[in-house]
Amino acid sequence: MNKTTVKICGLTRAEDAITAAELGAHALGFVFYPPSPRHISARRAAEIIRALPPFVTTVGLFVNANAADVASVIDEVPLGLLQFHGDETSDYCAQFRRPYIKALRVRPGVDLLQYALQYESARGLLLDAFVAGVPGGTGESFDWNLIPTKLPLPIVLSGGLNNGNVIEAIRRVRPCAVDVSSGIESSPGIKDARKMNDFFKGVRDADG
Repeated sequence: MNKTTVKICGLTRAEDAITAAELGAHALGFVFYPPSPRHISARRAAEIIRALPPFVTTVGLFVNANAADVASVIDEVPLGLLQFHGDETSDYCAQFRRPYIKALRVRPGVDLLQYALQYESARGLLLDAFVAGVPGGTGESFDWNLIPTKLPLPIVLSGGLNNGNVIEAIRRVRPCAVDVSSGIESSPGIKDARKMNDFFKGVRDADG
């Protein structure tokens, strides 16, 4: 069985990013969306990334951003992967010449198969909960039964994950990766080392 990749998102402190990497995080996410309580400046994100060990993928999250703003962040921050959480088209996502994943907020009636085909250039499809007016980071989960058994893109499962449900989530959905933010926090943008450790233990138990 393949091991489940873990992405820790919404990082704002170097100590949290380093702890996540030490626990085994494969990817660390930084939110460049000003309305988010986990928003971080390009300068601060670059400082945190400089403190990281090698072989950790750094991810920049954007929501319907002006292309020039995305390019400006890329120039300043060494990002290995882009994550688009809004209404961006596949052409928009691909223009930055960086690998990207596309987020979709899942609700009944959404055709995930068709959506995945629209973003065939993406490295994966991040499935999050739909909450009206909020593009992500809500701490809400969604009905995993809405996910087709086979999608043409790897699944990154997000939305309300925590140490209490990650084992069930992995065993039911079998995603290539899980993405967690609020489920391991003491407050928005501030990660809790104990909760992170428990989450990683849950992932290992699910894989085992």
